[in-house]
Amino acid sequence: MRLPYAPSSPPTADPATEDIYTRIAARRHPRPLIPLDLSLLHSPPVADGWNSFLGAIRTQTVIDQGLLELAVCRVAVLTTAIYEWNAHAPLALKGGIRPEELQAVRTLSSLADGAVEASEALEQSVLTAQQKAIVRYADEMTRTVRVRDETFAGLQQTGFSDREIVELTTGIAGYNCVSRVLVALDVGENNDKEMKSVEELVAGLK
Repeated sequence: MRLPYAPSSPPTADPATEDIYTRIAARRHPRPLIPLDLSLLHSPPVADGWNSFLGAIRTQTVIDQGLLELAVCRVAVLTTAIYEWNAHAPLALKGGIRPEELQAVRTLSSLADGAVEASEALEQSVLTAQQKAIVRYADEMTRTVRVRDETFAGLQQTGFSDREIVELTTGIAGYNCVSRVLVALDVGENNDKEMKSVEELVAGLK
């Protein structure tokens, strides 16, 4: 990592920081604090806000968790965030995304530049209509920021509620933020590694 990791336990003379550590540890339980936490804890107030925001997206949303993880995985692919892919691709599989669907998310070209070939490849892929709508939305949010009206309409036409669209949007935006921190600081020392293959991920779940 480009910075040293913060201590895994808070300074005893700082009750406010200790409370922040406790809140983050409670969300991670039973796992210990992860490298991303120990990067952000150089600034405890930022780590606290981050924990609250991402915690809400991960634990208090109604959108199908497999579909949310699919969107996170697409962000990881587009931003080459290896740490993010390796952490969230297994969660997508656990959430019901089929290996061939995850492989499509990993290998499809970006839809954001409007290339006809990319759009045709998406339409011919194994992805469901909702998954295709998510890929288009994530690509435009991540690469161009501006989302075309027809792309947004695709979410509505495939059955997402207003709440689910807000949760999907904040999830994609939030994990774009995550990937940029991960890659900029090289959290977990992953920048020079390869994303795990879908075959490896499936094998690891057995």
